[in-house]
Amino acid sequence: MIEASLTSPLSAWGGSDSLVLSLGVTYQVGAILLVGCLGGKNAGALSQIAYLTLGLTPWFPIFSQGGGWDYTSQPMFGYLLGFIPGAWVCGWIAFRSRRQLETLALGCLAGLLSIHVTGWLYAVILRLPRDQFWSIVWTYSVAAIPGQLVIACAAATIAYIVRRALFY
Repeated sequence: MIEASLTSPLSAWGGSDSLVLSLGVTYQVGAILLVGCLGGKNAGALSQIAYLTLGLTPWFPIFSQGGGWDYTSQPMFGYLLGFIPGAWVCGWIAFRSRRQLETLALGCLAGLLSIHVTGWLYAVILRLPRDQFWSIVWTYSVAAIPGQLVIACAAATIAYIVRRALFY
């Protein structure tokens, strides 16, 4: 997985190297939202079903901590499971009206919210102890939201430009 970061070209003017700031997240969520915005609800959901199916097979350890069926018992699997409704909701909103940057951004935000809500519900279903539940929510939601919002804005902007260039 590739870590998302920002760079400041202005810092290079002082003679030093350019400043690279990590967003603390990967581009994974951005790819999910971009597929939803460009392909629609069905393409978005099907792509994530394929991703989860590959990750749950023992032959393709593509998740951050491996893969296989045992991965479903880990609390962070709920967020991976949330990729399906996240991509579907994003694609559904993105194609509800004519192409506008605001509609695509709203779709990305709704998709991001769907991912997090599914992650929380999965943690509740696992009946985690209260302290472990809040630790998961803090690590995978609260701490990740600022970087994911930047990625969501970038996904909406890229989708707007691509859809405008391709006339759809």
